Amino acid sequence: MQVPVFFVYNYLVMSLITLLLYAVDKWKAKKSSQRIPEKVLHLSELLGGWPGGILGQLFFRHKCSKLSYQLVFWAIVAIHLFLWYLQLRK
Repeated sequence: MQVPVFFVYNYLVMSLITLLLYAVDKWKAKKSSQRIPEKVLHLSELLGGWPGGILGQLFFRHKCSKLSYQLVFWAIVAIHLFLWYLQLRK
């Protein structure tokens, strides 16, 4: 089965956006400025940016230790992987 190009581009674009959101939020956290809401970060992950979220956590050491955030983040990753599994097994 061939993966539609739209999905590839969506994951790339949303991952870049999510990575940038993590960078900005980390910068704002250091400056004690108004932060990006977690629901915005999770929405960008849900829309396909979860690979960028993983990179953001690794590169910036951001949102790694907050358990409530990690539970939602990994649930989003699991949903995406499950949907890919269903799609690819056809």
